[in-house]
Amino acid sequence: MSSRHAAPRSGALALILVLGVALAAAPAAFQMFSRAPEGGHMIEEFRPYMRTAKIDEFRGYLDEIDAANAEVSDHLAASPDRTPRPALAELAQEWPTINDDMGDMLTTMRANIGRFRGISALPPFVLFPWFFVLPGVITAGLAGSVLLARRQGLDTVGRHRALVAMGLGVVLAPAIFQMFSRAPGGADMIEEFRPLMTDQRVATIQGYFLTLGAAEGELRTALLPAVDAADPSGSSLPAARAFSEHWPKISEDMAPMIGTMADNLDNFAAVDALPPFWAFPWFFVVPGLGIAALALPGARRRPAALEERPSADGSHTSPVLEGNRS
Repeated sequence: MSSRHAAPRSGALALILVLGVALAAAPAAFQMFSRAPEGGHMIEEFRPYMRTAKIDEFRGYLDEIDAANAEVSDHLAASPDRTPRPALAELAQEWPTINDDMGDMLTTMRANIGRFRGISALPPFVLFPWFFVLPGVITAGLAGSVLLARRQGLDTVGRHRALVAMGLGVVLAPAIFQMFSRAPGGADMIEEFRPLMTDQRVATIQGYFLTLGAAEGELRTALLPAVDAADPSGSSLPAARAFSEHWPKISEDMAPMIGTMADNLDNFAAVDALPPFWAFPWFFVVPGLGIAALALPGARRRPAALEERPSADGSHTSPVLEGNRS
């Protein structure tokens, strides 16, 4: 075969080699070896809280505090006892903001439970970089072996077919892992969580628990004893009493979730710094299609008829494949 026909094949193989190297190098370029495991750690940390029953339980806590705050505010406004209740007054003033802010947080979390499940159903994040590296290395190795085999006059149809299979495997990977549906959901979840996962927002929410805790302490140690002294039946302020009784459980349940948010701010920032999740399936599809398309002509080629070349002494050399001569 003339060099005029061999050159395009060499160019295609060189391009396949470049695609393989690019696949293998992508995790390093995007710092995936450090960022992907941090994302996996964040998923595990949030898993106990990204459940409908848990979010609804937290929403019920806010409703309970709302009822107690309204009841105490009405009582203090109507009571002839004008003893200062600064912690309860602070809660009454700040509660609309607290309720709206924490309610918005819970609404965002609840709306993203399905997306969270989709992302958490993907293979472990720590393995994700290797889904690029391994096929990239194999592709580059196969392309290099084809170039070497051609120089040696060997048949390369099998190697071309292996390249086509590798390319198609890379293309199919996102479908196998349902990335076309799960990855865009993950991108939307990251977008919606971005306002929540900031130092300022988390510190503000942590401050709410200080306000709530101080108000409950004043309610339990000051207001309720004063009310009981005037009405020993203990039947007044039922919502406030329920809040005071349940506060240890409310705090025990909700504070760790806020702590989880604080502990994962850096992990979230690492995931947010990756390319958008919706783009990841195409990081497989585009190079995979390129590899398969470039290798396909060589995979279709059949071994050419054997020919014998006469040697200088008139004998014949070993047969060579005409289709592999350059």
